[in-house]
Amino acid sequence: MRKLLAATLGVLSAIGGFVDIGDLVAASQAGARFGMAHAWVLLVGVLGICAYAEMAGRIAAVSGRAVFDLVRERLGPRVALLNLVASYLVTVVTLAAELGGVALAVQLATRVSYLLWVPVAAFAVWLVLWRMRFELMERVFGLAGLALLVFAVALFALPTDWARLGSQAVHLSTAGQGWGAYWFIAVALFASTVSPYEVFFFSSGGVEERWSAADLAHARSNVLIGFPVGGFLALSLIAAAAVVYHPSGTSLDTLDQAAQPVVLAFGGIGLAVAVLAFFAVTFGAALETGLSAAYAAAQYFGWQWGKRVTPREAARFHSVLLVSVLLGVLLLLTTIDPVRLTEYMLVLSAVVLPLTYLPILVVANDRNYLGDRVNGRWNNLLGSLFLLLIVAASLAAIPLAIITRMGQ
Repeated sequence: MRKLLAATLGVLSAIGGFVDIGDLVAASQAGARFGMAHAWVLLVGVLGICAYAEMAGRIAAVSGRAVFDLVRERLGPRVALLNLVASYLVTVVTLAAELGGVALAVQLATRVSYLLWVPVAAFAVWLVLWRMRFELMERVFGLAGLALLVFAVALFALPTDWARLGSQAVHLSTAGQGWGAYWFIAVALFASTVSPYEVFFFSSGGVEERWSAADLAHARSNVLIGFPVGGFLALSLIAAAAVVYHPSGTSLDTLDQAAQPVVLAFGGIGLAVAVLAFFAVTFGAALETGLSAAYAAAQYFGWQWGKRVTPREAARFHSVLLVSVLLGVLLLLTTIDPVRLTEYMLVLSAVVLPLTYLPILVVANDRNYLGDRVNGRWNNLLGSLFLLLIVAASLAAIPLAIITRMGQ
């Protein structure tokens, strides 16, 4: 338990990337349509994000500075500005989707339209970001997100054919849906596991917690515990949807459908736990994306930033944070479907992934910042292979979205 508490930054970062509203939708849709045929995507995502999160954490611990701060200095203001604009736009759209996810989770519990809950959710997110200490925030919402384990437990209460799930996981199959749709879902699921804001939030969180070179083991434990936990939770969503929906070929389009496996397993209590889990992971992801948007802007312009200083001392940082939340609310008040917004967000996220991960690999090899703590041979090999996958996903995202009409 002590190790889990020590790794709550990694758990919160992973929940924001692996099981936010994007993964609640993408993972559940993947399981319903293709069974376990996309399990390998999560495995690749876990390996890749662990590699880059370890780099980001090491950069923060050794240099005492966040990744985006060093990207601007290392690559110059023009390249970093392109990175900032792309990552900020994706992060704000993601923030809007997460606020919509919070509102949808409350709608599940109250049956009151999610649109009425959007301003309430936004105010609650802003209030937590303004008032709650960083360490308390990461522990409360990182651990609360573990309620999603109920989907893994539900597999033992449902009539689960474990042999069939295993067979689906090791054999690529379109399940009659077509290879275009298969690869579109694969790219969307991959993008949801390696969202750009994850590493920015993780490295900035390390600075918030005042990591130093002496904390490298602590940083690695955050990576090696937190991100695999997030991957396991996402895999549980795929498996639960595969058991309940895939045999009948039923499509899955809403959050209440995603909760159905737990309801079938545990009834009303299951629904209550699922609502808590959905609320916790989307609220935690909204906190993460809101902070990430403000972190990136403040670090680029050299402003005082972070929750370790008072709002008065970091007024511009908190102003960007508030504006980002308001932009998310305005986007949702257009009445765009949060689930549909999530699908567009995942495509956009896939397109800008190289702008996030290439600079991290560059900085992690710079001895001016890391001295003898630069990447080793195996770090660079894994990082380079993963970067090739990121570039491939980035190039394929829009053509697949057009050809398959967003995976239909």
